[in-house]
Amino acid sequence: MTDRATADPAGTTTPPLAGASVEEVAGPAGSAPELPEPHSTIIEVDGLGKNYGNVIALSDVSIVVNAAEVTCILGDNGAGKSTLIKILAGVHQHSAGTMTIDGAERKFTSPRDALALGIATVYQDLAVVPLMPIWRNFFLGSEPTRWMPPVRRLDVTAMKRITRGELLKMGIDLRDVDQPIGTLSGGERQSVAIARAVYFGARVLILDEPTAALGVKQAGVVLRYIAQARDRGLGVVFITHNPHHAYPIGDRFLLLSRGRSLGEYAKPDITIDELTRQMAGGAELEALAHELKR
Repeated sequence: MTDRATADPAGTTTPPLAGASVEEVAGPAGSAPELPEPHSTIIEVDGLGKNYGNVIALSDVSIVVNAAEVTCILGDNGAGKSTLIKILAGVHQHSAGTMTIDGAERKFTSPRDALALGIATVYQDLAVVPLMPIWRNFFLGSEPTRWMPPVRRLDVTAMKRITRGELLKMGIDLRDVDQPIGTLSGGERQSVAIARAVYFGARVLILDEPTAALGVKQAGVVLRYIAQARDRGLGVVFITHNPHHAYPIGDRFLLLSRGRSLGEYAKPDITIDELTRQMAGGAELEALAHELKR
């Protein structure tokens, strides 16, 4: 049986039955659908729009997220990237268009709806507690327990073992899972957040600017972990404003500008130079280059 503790869709842990160890209970994502076949569609968005009163934050955006593929969403600040991923994650509801999950049209009312379907989001702040050990952060909010009469106690041994094992599956070999997560580098903290989402049943992993505040070496580390998640069959949505991070790992690319789509491209259909040119504004960038010439 699995090592995981049972969790309800709200993310809270349901303790094992009296006398049962954490090894004998069902996994936290037991109700989430299984991973589909590689390259089959998990999420399809068509003509999506979002209005805040008279303000149009997103208009006529379409995108497809497939299993075992990386979909990159690129755009400058204010392009609408955050609005789009918050709709996919269930934080906001769309005002127009359709969102289809596993072939059925959906409109999430909360992040719980997205999590129940295996859609997990790793935000820039990572939702970690810097002074807590790595294993505590890995299970934060979903801690497995063990019956030790007359009370239940956290199953610390299992949590440490599972944390170490799940990180190793992602190719992450940390010295000690007892060290505070705040002592890790930015890339290592991102890797822990990714491994946590995978363990708790993610089928689609949405990463919000995971390389934005990292140096070149640490950004490369995170890109390798994204590749690991893709190779395990997950659909990955990678939000970034850096085409040089997106192009090596991406299978398809959505370009956003001021809430509108500039186009969606498969990798064979666009070069990194064209991707950079479109994201930078194309004609505007060429005009600026001409203006700056001596």
